[in-house]
Amino acid sequence: MAKLTANDIKTNVTNAIIAQLEDSTSLGAWSCPWNRAGLGGMPTRSNGEYYKGVNVIILMMAGFGNPNWMTYKQAEALGGQVRKGEKGTMIVFYKPLTIKDKATGDEKRIPMLKTYNVFNADQIDNLPAKFHPAPATKVEGKQRIAHVDDFVVNTGATINVAGQSAFYRPATDEITMPDFDLFHTTEDYYSTELHELVHWTKAKARCDRDLGRDQTGYAKEELVAELGSAFLMAMLGLESQPRQDHAQYLASWLNVLKADNDAIFKAASKASAAAQYLQDLQVTDAQEIAA
Repeated sequence: MAKLTANDIKTNVTNAIIAQLEDSTSLGAWSCPWNRAGLGGMPTRSNGEYYKGVNVIILMMAGFGNPNWMTYKQAEALGGQVRKGEKGTMIVFYKPLTIKDKATGDEKRIPMLKTYNVFNADQIDNLPAKFHPAPATKVEGKQRIAHVDDFVVNTGATINVAGQSAFYRPATDEITMPDFDLFHTTEDYYSTELHELVHWTKAKARCDRDLGRDQTGYAKEELVAELGSAFLMAMLGLESQPRQDHAQYLASWLNVLKADNDAIFKAASKASAAAQYLQDLQVTDAQEIAA
């Protein structure tokens, strides 16, 4: 079997995402493949760290409710055994490669895209109980959730409640949100609010993200916000819901992905950076005491 090049890897990942996006529209009720994490939570390594970038999308698309993933050897080290016949999920990583310039003799490090397989904890027997957490309780009815509201408040973003449209206005550096009661579900509200918070991170003083002012740049920014919202919803233990108006962006997203097999990698990386930025703004009890 021929060895996959970096371009092959990017093309395969991009094509898989495009196929699922196109398949979801053919069913009539559009939804993003990266909203399939459901109540499983953010994809997590065996050491408790979250996966980042495009790997989050790949693992969310795999269809498992358990958030825990690991390699075959990591499972063995924990006393587990991958069940016979189970198929791993391919994810990617960048391995630094040092090359020397023949003319100058200078060395430089370049990232090389590589792949490896991981298995979901639900594919593995005899793991410690902590790798099989109880499913999160689904939100019944429509209600505010204290820990998510606290997360938003801790960012320090200015959020005004007005009108019937949600948006971030760069000129005033403010977010506008419709009243909570205007949303159909709790998840609809928080998905939308977190989406706008990801837009808020693009300011120069924060993540300094400018993807262009034309239609393509706008589509890229919307894709970053959609991914970032899904990542944050998973981190906060909520089922991600695409905003109702996002189906209209699907054609432009597909155009971006089809034109550049690196686009989803870049968007996922920027979405992870935005989510991490918002995470870093959270005030812990220890920090409050120290202050």
